[in-house]
Order: sequence, then structure tokens, then C-alpha cells
Amino acid sequence: MVKKIFAQTYLWILLLLLYSPIVIIVIYSFTEAKVLGNWTGFSTKLYSSLFTTGAHHSLMNALINTITIALLAATASTLLGSIAAIGIFNLKARSRKAVGFVNSIPILNGDIITGISLFLLFVSLGITQGYTTVVLAHITFCTPYVVLSVLPRLKQMNPNIYEAALDLGATPMQALWKVIIPEIRPGMISGFMLALTLSIDDFAVTVFTIGNQGLETLSTYIYADARKGGLTPELRPLSAIIFVVVLALLVVINYRAGKTKKKD
Repeated sequence: MVKKIFAQTYLWILLLLLYSPIVIIVIYSFTEAKVLGNWTGFSTKLYSSLFTTGAHHSLMNALINTITIALLAATASTLLGSIAAIGIFNLKARSRKAVGFVNSIPILNGDIITGISLFLLFVSLGITQGYTTVVLAHITFCTPYVVLSVLPRLKQMNPNIYEAALDLGATPMQALWKVIIPEIRPGMISGFMLALTLSIDDFAVTVFTIGNQGLETLSTYIYADARKGGLTPELRPLSAIIFVVVLALLVVINYRAGKTKKKD
């Protein structure tokens, strides 16, 4: 009984530490105060100001850049990571371990090292840094996470169903599309969501590959804004909206995954 109470107390304290900063941002997004922590009365002015045409043009541009880069990087890394996971799964045991170890290096490696490495690579190849280099950099560090998301689904899959599809006359491409892809789709969706979140959240890699052409993402905008001596108040409602959207997506995905398990 004592252990159970201690475990529940620990869990609630951990959840409080994790989510209290987000709750504070959401609460103070409904007040006009410029400084976080100063409540001046309930108001939705920051939300209306956020979407007012031309009011925060640079902030909205940074948000659009962040979302488009994240979508492109997540889509490309999901495709590359899924194909790579299928290839790794079909290797011999020793080769699979070796390639899996190599795949883990970018994940364990520090973001700042990855950013510097990609910066030096683009410079040595003479590639002008900007939108394209940021997308390529995000694909690079997101793909290993997709591989790790898809591999467990391949291990859970019955290996005989692919062979059965080939025996019944399906081509390898048809068997891949109609047998393997449906089996690993939950892992692909999880990998896509993880890559999307990592891309939106990234700063270290982005700041080394963004160049000096005026391109800004949300992370670099917040960094530059903080260096000026304070954060734009409209960042509070924007953060609250992003949190609610991500939370809604996770609820929908988990709900659909639960329904699929019940059908199985």
C-alpha cells in the first residue's frame, strides 16, 4: 500500500513538473501583459493580434517556414527511413547489428556536432545555405528515428505473409505495397510524427545550416527575439495553439490505433 501511494505521488509530481510550464503559458496567453507572470485581466487580444494581417509578419513567416520544412523533412525521412528499416531487417544478423549501430550514432550524437558537421559539408561542397540545406539537414537527423520506429513493427510481422504473397503471384513491389506497408504503417505514422516534432523543435542544426539569406524558423526567431531583451507576447498564444494541435493529433492517432487493435 505504501509503495503504491509513493509511486502515484512520484508520478503526479513528475507530471506536474513536465506540464506546469505549458499550463502557465496557456493561462497567460489569455492576458495582454507583455511580461509573463503579470496578469492584467482576461483578454483574447493576443490571439486576435497574432492573426491580424501584417501585425506580426516576420513571426508568421517564421511559423510558415517551420511548418513547411517540418512537413517536407518528415515526409522524406519517413519514406527513406521505412525503406532503410526494411533493408536492415532483411540483412544477416551480424550485418543488421552493425548497421543498427551506425544508425544509432546520429541519435546519440550531440545536435551541435551534427550541425557543425553538416555546415562544413555544405561549405566544402560549395552549396549555398538556405531553405534547401535546412530541409536536407532535418531529413538527415530525422531519418534514424523513423528507422527505429519502423523496425519493431517489422519484427512483429509474420515473415511468412510476404512469401505467401509472392507464391500467389504478386510481384515484389505489389507484395511490398499491399502486405508490408499495411503491417508497418503504425510505425511509419509514429516515425512521421516524431520527425515532425523533432524538426519543429530543432534549433542547433538549423542555426548552422540556415545561412544568411534572411530565412527564419520559429526556433531562430525566438532566439533572436530573446537576445533583444524579451519575447514577443504573441508567442504565448502561438505556443498554446501548437500544443493543442499536437495534443489533438496524438489523441486521434492513439484512438485510431486502439480501434485497430480491437479489430485485430
